[in-house]
Amino acid sequence: MTARVVVADDQTVVREGIVMLLGLLPGIEVVGSAGDGEEAVRLTAELAPDVVLMDLRMPRCDGVEATRRIRTEHPGTEVVVLTTYADDDHLFPALEAGARGYLTKDADGDEIVRAVEDVLSGEAGLSPKVQRRLLERFAETKRPAAAVTPSAAPDGLTAREVEVLRLVAEGLSNPEIARTLHVSNATVKTHINNLFAKAGLRDRAQAIHYAYRNGLAQPPESSIT
Repeated sequence: MTARVVVADDQTVVREGIVMLLGLLPGIEVVGSAGDGEEAVRLTAELAPDVVLMDLRMPRCDGVEATRRIRTEHPGTEVVVLTTYADDDHLFPALEAGARGYLTKDADGDEIVRAVEDVLSGEAGLSPKVQRRLLERFAETKRPAAAVTPSAAPDGLTAREVEVLRLVAEGLSNPEIARTLHVSNATVKTHINNLFAKAGLRDRAQAIHYAYRNGLAQPPESSIT
């Protein structure tokens, strides 16, 4: 069976390169290409492709929102993410939105064909790197204060902001937090700026006391002499 595919990527050179590559691969027919998520949703409604190869960072409507709309409005079309980013802040929202496949842009033609075939047969089309991260996430043990939910967190902190705050309270630097959460330093800095603004904090020392006071982290046990 030939899979009918729409390619969505806001970078013209990248998009045209993917279209050219797919045109050389067996079992794939490119029926359209989109420069943003809004256009990807429109083409899906118009062309009813089997699969959309979806970039994530795009103007007007990003890949996560476009994936959510496509899977809700056109459940017969599967979505395989094809992106530069494989960190948690991109991976898990895309999968939660309904993407059945997730590849990074270093994937070769064979990997793309295999991912398309997998999602059309009801399997997950995930790169080995993404599979490893999912297994790591599944195997990670919950921290003692992990029972705090976004609705229960003070000052409207999100679950991710609570997680970052907890690591700050453990004494980790921004690069160490980034490595622990598999995100970029810039993402960590954004989370810290956001939680500082919400909680009215000026520095990390205040953040640590705030975390202890609100039960978001456990203070170290005092030594008995």
